Amino acid sequence: MAHHEIVIAGFGGQGLLFIGKILAYAGLVEKRQLSWLPSYGPEMRGGTANCNVILSDDPVGSPIVQHPNVLIVMNTPSLDKYESAVVPGGKIFVDSTLISRKVERDDVDVYYIPATQMAKDLELGNLANMILLGSVIRETKCIREETVEEALRHVIPARKANLLEVNLKAIQAGKDYRP
Repeated sequence: MAHHEIVIAGFGGQGLLFIGKILAYAGLVEKRQLSWLPSYGPEMRGGTANCNVILSDDPVGSPIVQHPNVLIVMNTPSLDKYESAVVPGGKIFVDSTLISRKVERDDVDVYYIPATQMAKDLELGNLANMILLGSVIRETKCIREETVEEALRHVIPARKANLLEVNLKAIQAGKDYRP
């Protein structure tokens, strides 16, 4: 595999910590070294939220990601905050429905995915986060595609088990999206 230092950021309630959990659990299934560090402001919904995930073949020394090689952002303040921290050659995934500005750097790969609009058009509710996750998995290979369903089965609470298929559909939409 490789070493992926991932920052996922946006507003609380967008499912950012959830996709971080999926990535972390998939890392466990794959017997990778990992760290999952969620953080959110005082307002869980509508406040700021971010999550650091490290997936590595080598031991993880610190759970804090200062210079991500993967950035997933779902609001403009998060892009403003983290864009400059991404390492040269890193990848930035932008929900272009919610973020109108373009990434200002030319030393990173940028993927503009209209995830929120896609979720609406495909009647996938609030699963823009899962659409972004599908694109991230396709472009970074940070986890194996076959691990995702097992991770989802673990992290989706039993009372919401009926949402497995719609989450898988949203991830597939992200994998299939081409601008």
